[in-house]
Amino acid sequence: MTRKEAERQLYQINALAKCGIPLGDAEALRRISMTLRRWHELECGQEHGCVERDEETGKTYWLNAMSGKRYSTPDRETGARKRLAAIMARHPTLRAYIQGDPRGAALYILRPGDVPEGADDGAYYSRGVCVY
Repeated sequence: MTRKEAERQLYQINALAKCGIPLGDAEALRRISMTLRRWHELECGQEHGCVERDEETGKTYWLNAMSGKRYSTPDRETGARKRLAAIMARHPTLRAYIQGDPRGAALYILRPGDVPEGADDGAYYSRGVCVY
């Protein structure tokens, strides 16, 4: 880890601490964000294939781009969302927003007042604390 990365992580931990999130939860949120970001990358696809979810069964599969075959793969998204829900239940004044675009951070923590009343979280999520 470079000094710059360490400074960014410290800034993020301090920002989450100001929201009332303890260090253990802040570190867990970071891992959840990294897991979701990687999952979103795999959903968009790579040169070798992509992750797909069967709409009927909910099971996840790896679709090989070369052969067209589907292989069962672990569902990392559901576990990350469950861990996120457990953390957010301990902090009822905060909300989580998951950004599905893999080009940036996957998770934002929204504080009261970050999103105007009745507005869509998707239009104002960048006002929250970015977890990367």
